[in-house]
This record gives sequence, C-alpha cells and structure tokens, in this order.
Amino acid sequence: MVDTVLRVAGISKRFGGLQALSDVGLTIERGQVYGLIGPNGAGKTTFFNVITGLYTPDSGTFELAGKPYQPTAVHEVAKAGIARTFQNIRLFAEMTALENVMVGRHIRTGSGLMGAIFRTKGFLEEEAAITTRARELLEYVGIGKFADYKARTLSYGDQRRLEIARALATDPQLIALDEPAAGMNSTEKVVLRELIDRIRKDDRTILLIEHDVKLVMGLCDRVTVLDYGKQIAEGSPYDVQRNEKVIEAYLGQSHAKPGEPNPVVNGEEE
Repeated sequence: MVDTVLRVAGISKRFGGLQALSDVGLTIERGQVYGLIGPNGAGKTTFFNVITGLYTPDSGTFELAGKPYQPTAVHEVAKAGIARTFQNIRLFAEMTALENVMVGRHIRTGSGLMGAIFRTKGFLEEEAAITTRARELLEYVGIGKFADYKARTLSYGDQRRLEIARALATDPQLIALDEPAAGMNSTEKVVLRELIDRIRKDDRTILLIEHDVKLVMGLCDRVTVLDYGKQIAEGSPYDVQRNEKVIEAYLGQSHAKPGEPNPVVNGEEE
C-alpha cells in the first residue's frame, strides 16, 4: 500500500480580481522529493502559503498522513506535521545557531509555562534533551561547529542550512522548502543538493519550490508545473521536461526553436 503524506485537491485562491490559484491539487508520497515550478507569477508561493497556513484558501480539501486537516494558522500546521522554510531567510539573528534550532524543537515539548517558571525536574530534563537534539541536527546539516555563533554571523549558505535544521527539529512529516537555493553560488548549491538528498535517503518527505529548474529536475521524483495559477503538468521530471505546455510557458511559444536548448532541461527560470 502506498504511503501518502500529503494530498490536496481543488485548491483555489483569489485576491480581489486576481485568481491566484484555480483548482490545484497534488499527492506526495512518503520519501519523495516533490518539486513545484513555474514562471514568475505562476502561483507557486501562493500555493505554498495556503498549505502552510499563511493564506486561507477559497476552496479545497487537505489530508496529511491520511487524516483531514485545515491549514488555518502556521503554528497549527507545524503541530500537524508540516515544517517550512522561507524564500527570505527568517532566523533569530541575535540568537545562536543552537538556540534557533531549540526554538523549533520546543513545539514538541510538554513542560508548559509553570515548569519553565519553577524550573521543575521535568522541565530541566526536557531542556537537556532539546539541547542534545538541536546539536545533533546542526551536525546533521553540516554546521555543528557553529552551534554557539550568532545566526547573523553565519554565511548565507550556512544560514539556509540552519533554517533546514530548525525545520527538522519539529519532527515534521513534510518539509516544505521555499526556494532554498535562492541567492546561493554554485558551490553552496552543491552542498544544498547533497543535504536534500541525504534528508530524502533518511525517509523524509520534501516539497520543494525552486527557481533553479536544473536543480529541481536533478533532485525530484515528481514535479508539478503551475502557470497563471493553473496546474499545466504533473509527472516525472523526464515527462515534464518534454511537455509542450511547460515549454510554452517558459518560452512563450509552442515549442523551442531548432537548436535552442530546452529551458526546462538546461536553464534556470528567469
């Protein structure tokens, strides 16, 4: 039996006179890296924001691990089992890398306010466990040596990895990465790709929005393509790369000119 992590169907969202999403749906199986691509303005980020509770959809159904859920608020979505990163890095700049990951881990704790105030035995034991797990995750993403550095002092690529460590700290069923390679140089992208591949091999499930189409095609098991808020293709990277509607969306014509490289295979989204 196939183990489905996320299933959404019929997702629509309008902002005033703009129909940002029209009847979008997808199914992500456990252990997959699932890509979401499309030209600028296609609705990718809107879709991401809907499933992670930042936007309320006008219509649609949601299932997480076979159970209905409503993405009504970011913290509720995180508790349900979806962790996300953002296109624009959102770390606590004046906190250490370790403290940033510990913040993510606290969503799975149970000592409560009174335990924190009176520093009960249960609270202290839980804090020790959180610290240990946070250090493990920093090592996992490759920045363990920076545990005690303030987040703002880390390099751009290391800040991206810190965000991923914080997301992993919530023990998510699905990790949603919003353009994690944005602003990275080629070396940093190689490190990122290796990390995502490692996360997948550890039987975790990833939804990836990314402008670097070449990165998506090299990493993802399945890909959905949006254009003007509509789902124009879904399938394996091989099939999507050769879909006429996808090529048209990227080139603005029905097919590539003779000798012209396929932008969905060789190029990055502009």
